Amino acid sequence: MKNIVTFFLVITFQFGFATEIDSLDLNPFLKLPQFSNSLLEDCDACGCSASGGSMGFASMLNTNFKGIRYFNQSYKSTDGLYSNSPWYNENFNTLQLWARIPVVKRVQISALIPYHFHNRETNSGTQNISGLGDITVLGMYQLYQTHKDSTLFIHSLQAGAGLKIPVGKFDATNNGSVNPSYQVGTGSWDYLLAAEYVIRRQKLGLNTLLNYVIKTENDKYYQFGNQFNYAGTFFYLLKRDEYSIVPQLGFAGELYESNYQLGQKVRNTSGDIFLGKIGFEVGKDKLSLGANVMLPIAQNLTGGNVEANYRWSLNFNYSL
Repeated sequence: MKNIVTFFLVITFQFGFATEIDSLDLNPFLKLPQFSNSLLEDCDACGCSASGGSMGFASMLNTNFKGIRYFNQSYKSTDGLYSNSPWYNENFNTLQLWARIPVVKRVQISALIPYHFHNRETNSGTQNISGLGDITVLGMYQLYQTHKDSTLFIHSLQAGAGLKIPVGKFDATNNGSVNPSYQVGTGSWDYLLAAEYVIRRQKLGLNTLLNYVIKTENDKYYQFGNQFNYAGTFFYLLKRDEYSIVPQLGFAGELYESNYQLGQKVRNTSGDIFLGKIGFEVGKDKLSLGANVMLPIAQNLTGGNVEANYRWSLNFNYSL
């Protein structure tokens, strides 16, 4: 994990002194995206108590926007004590206000304000939790971009950092459960590093990204493990006189380090997952609608005691 972070930081600073040749078209429906629908894939090991899950941090169509998004994640879990131990369903639901706003040239600030309402089955019935989640703020800086008319391929590189503010409630009684991420908040101040590279030719492009989340101990002496995320998305821009549509096909991966409690490593809390994804966004005037579905291809979560079923989202945005 340390080698991955080192590589990430070297790549980020390598381009730090590159000069911008030209800016992108400011019309949100007449340009290919700078961001992908999978930026900031930061679930806390098998759950979305932090912020955006694997559903993304930005719109594919809107350069700057404000909007609302709903996303759902489905899991099943077992205590694994016996070969015939029952499996129980878990559903993580989030309704989220999100926005991306320009600050100065080449700098944008993104923000997420989530409200979570989760439910899961237990041997004694259904358990429900709900409440305001942790707020995430991310600043991205455009390090490099080729002139859109000067080369066959267009390249763009951005990097940034952010902060997750512990607004959501952390319930320490859930620490001993099979899925310790069944929370509406982590209770910790967490720090984010992100980088994104886009290559495109005319209407076809590929968006790749790296993201690392550094998590700290909360006031209940519990610390979720650091998390590394990566993703790639192929996209194609279809423009019509009155609307634009961007179909997407790609993959995403998440790697989780172990959680700690009272300074001691918690068993079966590390893991990894690799997902395939498909989605689209359609825009007309200043409005856009998007949908995204993700299915696991390979996974090893909490020692095999938690399995992801699927993830999906819907978003409705207004371009600024």
